[in-house]
Amino acid sequence: MEDITIVLIGLALVVCAYMAWNIGANDVANAMGTSVGSRALTLKQAVIIAAVFEFCGAFFAGDAVTDTVRKGILSVDFADPLIDPVFSQDIAFGFIAAMMAAATWLTIATRMGLPVSTTHSIIGGILGVGLILEVKYETTLIDWDVVQKVVVSWVASPVMGGLLGFFSFMIIKKLILENENPIDRSRWLAPVLAFPTFFVLGLALQFKALKGFIANADRREWIDDKNDWLPAKEGGVFDPWAANAWIPINSIMLAATIGALSSLVLYLTLRQIDITEEKRGFRGVERIFVWLQIITAAYVAFAHGANDRSNAIGPMAAVWQVLSSDGGKLTEQADIPLWLILLGSAGIAIGVMTWGWRVMETIGKKITDITPTRGFAAEFGAATTILVFSMPFLAVPVSTTHTLVGAVVGVGLAGGAKAVDFRVFGKIAASWVASVPAAAFGAIVLFVASGGESLNMIVLLPLSFIAVGYAIWKSGGEVHVEDALSDAGGTGHSVTPFELFHAHAQAVEKTVEHMLDAVNIACDGEDASEAIQSTIESELAADNVKTEVRRLALNDMRMGVQLSLDDFLYMVTRQDRIADYAQNVAEQLAFRPLFDDKKAKENLKEMAKAVAETVAKYEDAVEALRDFTISGQTKAAETKLADLIREVNIKENDADGVEAMAAAYVFTNGEDAPLAAMHMYRVLQRLDDVANACEKAANAFIPILNR
Repeated sequence: MEDITIVLIGLALVVCAYMAWNIGANDVANAMGTSVGSRALTLKQAVIIAAVFEFCGAFFAGDAVTDTVRKGILSVDFADPLIDPVFSQDIAFGFIAAMMAAATWLTIATRMGLPVSTTHSIIGGILGVGLILEVKYETTLIDWDVVQKVVVSWVASPVMGGLLGFFSFMIIKKLILENENPIDRSRWLAPVLAFPTFFVLGLALQFKALKGFIANADRREWIDDKNDWLPAKEGGVFDPWAANAWIPINSIMLAATIGALSSLVLYLTLRQIDITEEKRGFRGVERIFVWLQIITAAYVAFAHGANDRSNAIGPMAAVWQVLSSDGGKLTEQADIPLWLILLGSAGIAIGVMTWGWRVMETIGKKITDITPTRGFAAEFGAATTILVFSMPFLAVPVSTTHTLVGAVVGVGLAGGAKAVDFRVFGKIAASWVASVPAAAFGAIVLFVASGGESLNMIVLLPLSFIAVGYAIWKSGGEVHVEDALSDAGGTGHSVTPFELFHAHAQAVEKTVEHMLDAVNIACDGEDASEAIQSTIESELAADNVKTEVRRLALNDMRMGVQLSLDDFLYMVTRQDRIADYAQNVAEQLAFRPLFDDKKAKENLKEMAKAVAETVAKYEDAVEALRDFTISGQTKAAETKLADLIREVNIKENDADGVEAMAAAYVFTNGEDAPLAAMHMYRVLQRLDDVANACEKAANAFIPILNR
């Protein structure tokens, strides 16, 4: 092998690794984006889990042999004399150009946080090469029927994924979330729903993730015939017992066993745990779907690694076959060396750990709000769609990205059209359409510039990498592996704005409790300075939480309900005034002694108690609001929240009655000490302000229930 060929192969391997890195960086969102969006996993936990399962799928479950012409875009007759060493070398150069162009497009998309299809990107690159080779050799190479199927899949796969995601979530919502007692209903219904879920995943595991493993097992004679486990490639029938079945009976039985065992395990687990216990920010029903969602996401990552590694190492296997062999001739299939499998697998994992978070955030946060139930419905809808379209009787090369984004939009639409940010979806859809022509154009430019000469390609590839690196650097693109790994073992999760809003309500209630102590101590004629200071310090602590709530809301619009940022910040302001007024009550006590009348002081203590009860009921309402937003907006949670808002209003009305009685007594009996009486009346007014603030803060929740 000539030195120049060795250098070219080395550069081609770098391009292959770069392509694998981009696959991990962009497509990982397919697996873990919804888990991050629902807060089932932290971003960094999702990165680690995805990296592990992507690597395992790519390294252990992929096929050891690949078609040299990926995805059937080029229709090559390998018996044709045209397929000589010269043509084969052009194919090898073309595949290098296709990988580089596709990888560059993926880098641009990932930098912008746009989830695009790595499959369609490499198809675009090969399509561009095919156009040039058709002109050069005056022949027909491109199978336009396959290209047409790709274009159809841009619409078909997200629409079907959206429909399945929508109906999956609606089933969960109607059967469980809308029930008056969703937790009890979920104890027996969730295991029932688990069966079809894991049945589909069992089939998908065999037909998608383990397809290469089963083919290897057949070649090694570990099994009698791979057709007993995989769909017939052509001429199949729907009779599962037939030799050429689309879905063989063995696969059905194995998938049914997986589904039954999963349902049984879930049923036994739910009998042993208290799912009403709050854990990691989730309550009740959502806790069940956290684990179902994570399991589904792990499957998607494993299957993605097993299948999509070939988008990087498939073309490279053909390049290696042509450039390293003595004859230098392309054949229909090429063996994939173990070191090349390791290169592709490691590249995908590293891509996940460095830039994967960019696209994850788009799918998980920016399209619509995701809860565990919604995330599970989206992933189940996407997995089912991909399985159906991949069956040989359809054989449409759908994109996991397109399908999952469609499913996310579908579950979002279950909450109304306003729940979906169609501006973000529009940008994503535009990037899908751009993928094929962008990669095709890049491949054409690089291939034509190389002129089919090794030296030219050796010069062009480093220049291309320099240009890409410069563009990333100028755009401020950070790649920090240590940051991605720093929280790998963390057990916390990112809270929602409403969870932190509840924490603020608890801090406000604490302030009012200190205020109540100060009033009682002052009315007893003792020194209330310590309680007054505690009230002031508690209000400051509540202010700090308020600042954090606002910061989180500005950076994270995952509200869990259809609510604008301005409306949410208004709610925070209303709640903050409760603590402000409570502090003002305590400070009033320090100005001068209270009206020295036993009955007046008893009335003041009664007023303070009524106000404290109003605040306590308000805090209960905020807790109910939190549960309403993180638990799928169930009917039971909505009813509970509405009842508590009404109870806050009743408590405030009761406090108004006490205040009127207390004020009347002060005015009637305070003539001998008018300044002290007026001072006590001001304290009563400030206490009334606290109760009124509770009422206004609670009533600010009403529009949420009416959306």
